Amino acid sequence: MCRWIAYAGRTIPLEHYVTEPSHSLVSQSIQALESTAATNGDGFGLGWYGDHPEPGRYREVQPAWSDDNLRYLCRHLHSHLFFAHVRAATGTSITRPNCHPFACGPWLFMHNGYIGDWNRLRRPVEAMIPDELYPSRAGTTDSEAMFLGLLGCGLMGSTPPRDPMEATARALARLTELAGEHPFRFTAALADGRDLYAFRYAANDRANSLYYRASEGGVVIASEPLDRDHGTWTPVAENSVVVARRNAPVEVHSLTRFGLGQTGPEAAIRRLRA
Repeated sequence: MCRWIAYAGRTIPLEHYVTEPSHSLVSQSIQALESTAATNGDGFGLGWYGDHPEPGRYREVQPAWSDDNLRYLCRHLHSHLFFAHVRAATGTSITRPNCHPFACGPWLFMHNGYIGDWNRLRRPVEAMIPDELYPSRAGTTDSEAMFLGLLGCGLMGSTPPRDPMEATARALARLTELAGEHPFRFTAALADGRDLYAFRYAANDRANSLYYRASEGGVVIASEPLDRDHGTWTPVAENSVVVARRNAPVEVHSLTRFGLGQTGPEAAIRRLRA
């Protein structure tokens, strides 16, 4: 499984979390401690917000530890909200379009997890993507398809606007229904340049690990702690979402409020339709 970090708060250089800590994301690309895949060398990516509404991105197919440009970029790029991701592929090809994070309009997304039997489910999952967003489908991963599908649940396109938590919950309910008895893991980050949302959810499986650390300067959310001081990191409970809105305290909400993680997809769909 992949590893990722997301940060929102005071403007800082990306190196502060991507390359400098003792267990930085680059270190986790070589040896992750809480992942089913110890090595995450199937590409990496950065996403950040600056002076424009849409995010900037840098993605590459080589391992994060072998790209000299990454350290220079992280030293000189500064942002108030950024993502970084190292990939362990789960069946799709190692290409730049398949590297996280993914972007569409002002939205940025990255994911750790998978949906079982992707070859069978690819078509129905892609059917969740509205026609007006489908041109943004550049790769072949389940992650990108899920991202565009959840955007179509009320964040972009012609559907009625919804809060990002509700839009993502509606997408998760549908994906859980499609997965059926197959495992579905969704530990993901979503941002619009202003607010940050991080989800830890699973059906028929254990959710991938997720932690956060908040301070006066901001919040960092990571697949696993970035240093040895684990006492300063808060584990995110399964079936939860961490919400970091600009100029507001960090909140953690249970996804059970949307009917997820209770008694299966039917309950979730009934709750969301109510």
